Amino acid sequence: MPGPSSGLLRAGIALKLNQVKRATQSYLRDRTNQATGTVTSYAIAAGLFAAAGIFLIAALLVGATALFRWVEINYGLFWAFGAIGGLLAVIAGICAAVAVVKLKRPPPQFPSLTSRLRVALKASPVKPDQIEAVRDTAAAILQAPAAPVGHRSRRGRSGHDSRNVQIGLILMASLLGYAAVRRRQQARHVEV
Repeated sequence: MPGPSSGLLRAGIALKLNQVKRATQSYLRDRTNQATGTVTSYAIAAGLFAAAGIFLIAALLVGATALFRWVEINYGLFWAFGAIGGLLAVIAGICAAVAVVKLKRPPPQFPSLTSRLRVALKASPVKPDQIEAVRDTAAAILQAPAAPVGHRSRRGRSGHDSRNVQIGLILMASLLGYAAVRRRQQARHVEV
């Protein structure tokens, strides 16, 4: 019965490929969110740097004249320039420090693509409450007689089906081989 078993093989491969696709989409979504967060942090930092500039100008225009005049009257011209310069430097330093702290925020931690793919390949696509239904369906497919091939064109189509089965088997063997090698490498790392 090569027909039904190849259908089951295709269904199994399709389920695994769907899991791999979902794991990859999840990883890409997390990376997109991380990139969006980084761009947002840079935008906020740029806004804070602009605010630092605005505060510098506002301090210069509003308070500098009054402070300068007061210090000049009480202590002299040299001390007036020093007080104004120091105040403006402190305000600019505070705004720049807040901007730098905003940029140094640690990125969110999430599982890597290899970890997600490993879980997708190991996970069962069937939920525990669906196992009986899947067994019954598989048994019915295996016991059903093969459909007549009369409606298909004999030229090229049967060769195409066997080629798909071969490609599926090669893909499955490659994935299983890769998983076995990874498991062996991880076991060696644990022993060392």
